[in-house]
Amino acid sequence: MTASHPHRLHTVTREQIEQLADLLIDCVEGGASVSFMLPLSRERAIAFWDQVARGVAANHRALLIAEDAHGICGTVQLILDQPDNQPHRADLAKMLVHRRARRQGLGAALMRAAEQVARECGKTLLVLDAVTDGDAARLYERLGWVRVGVIPRYALMPRGEPCATTYYYRDLAADGAVGDEHAR
Repeated sequence: MTASHPHRLHTVTREQIEQLADLLIDCVEGGASVSFMLPLSRERAIAFWDQVARGVAANHRALLIAEDAHGICGTVQLILDQPDNQPHRADLAKMLVHRRARRQGLGAALMRAAEQVARECGKTLLVLDAVTDGDAARLYERLGWVRVGVIPRYALMPRGEPCATTYYYRDLAADGAVGDEHAR
C-alpha cells in the first residue's frame, strides 16, 4: 500500500485531527519518543492536534501529511513562528510515520516536502532533534542533515527510560535552493 505524495494542509478538519491522533498514538505505542508518555489517551492526542490546527490556521506552523487507503499515515511540521532575530529559521518537528507505512520511503518523502515548504516560506535554516542513533536520526543523516551534538538523558522514551537526543540542522541557503530575499 503506497502513500500519497506529502502535501501541506492550510486548514485541518475534525476528521484529519482524528486521523492524526490515531497516527500519534500508533507512533507512541510503537516506542517513538515524540514528547508523549504511555499510556497516551485519545483525548490527549486530540488536544495536541487541536493546538497544532490552531497554529496552522494562524500560519505559525506548516503541517504536511501523506495518506494511504486507511487515512493519514505520515506527517511532519515546520514551526514557522520564531523570534524576531530568527526570521530565516524554522524548527522541523513531529515527523511521524505509521508503523504500517514504514520502510517504504515515506519518511524521506516527508522530509523533502518539508524542506520545499520551508523554502517556499522563505526559511533558509532548519533545526530538529531526534533520539540518538534511532531510525529517524539515521534517516536525517542519510538526507544530509548535519549533526550538531548529543545531549545525554535529554528526554524519556514512552515507557520512561531516559534517552540521549541529537540535534541536527539543514542549511537550505548552502544548498542553493532558496530563491527569496531572506536567502541573501
